[in-house]
Amino acid sequence: MKQLPLGVQLRAHANFASFSPGENRELIAALTGGGRDPLWLWGNPGCGKTHLLQAACAQGGAGTAYFPLKGAADLPPESLSGFASCRLLCLDDVDAAAGNLPWERALFTLFNEAAEARSRLIFAAAAAPRQIKWGLEDWRSRAASCVIYQVRDLDEAARGEALRRRARERGLELPAETLEYLMRRMPRDLRSLLEILDELDEASLAAQRRLTVPFIRDALEKHAGTKP
Repeated sequence: MKQLPLGVQLRAHANFASFSPGENRELIAALTGGGRDPLWLWGNPGCGKTHLLQAACAQGGAGTAYFPLKGAADLPPESLSGFASCRLLCLDDVDAAAGNLPWERALFTLFNEAAEARSRLIFAAAAAPRQIKWGLEDWRSRAASCVIYQVRDLDEAARGEALRRRARERGLELPAETLEYLMRRMPRDLRSLLEILDELDEASLAAQRRLTVPFIRDALEKHAGTKP
């Protein structure tokens, strides 16, 4: 599996087994199936787009690549050269290239080359292709030809289950009152909740304390007090 040297680490837990599907079962079936059609995933921040792209790479193994475009403005568009030969290429934050004509041309070329090589492309962005202000009409047309899926946000029950699942993966005890406290007091998007849980787990290990509500309250207050 390849990725660009942008300081991005592929998440060890980013696999399909650790993803709570909610209303996204059809999308997951498309990602895990043997289809070759290019896919376009879009949805709100924290809905799991990056997780799904990296899970697709993890499942694909050798011959796959993950390419995040969010930091690509510092790289020449030629950085995409050669990636069309990958059996599977997942491109994240593709809307970051909107309005940058050299990058849009590179995406257009990549799309055509991947089609000739029978390579699969999976894109992720904040919006569907026709909702993004592209500058290159040819690329807009190619992007819109993808099979498009909205990644649906999880409801409260599914977010709670996702937190319990992450806790189990980390060998962490997550009492019901602790889960309720996190769900009520913390940001509601799943990505933020999972990041907070990971940080609290590390803090509890360092302090040799269980994840009780008082411990979480103290840990978060100390964390807030260290911010500039």
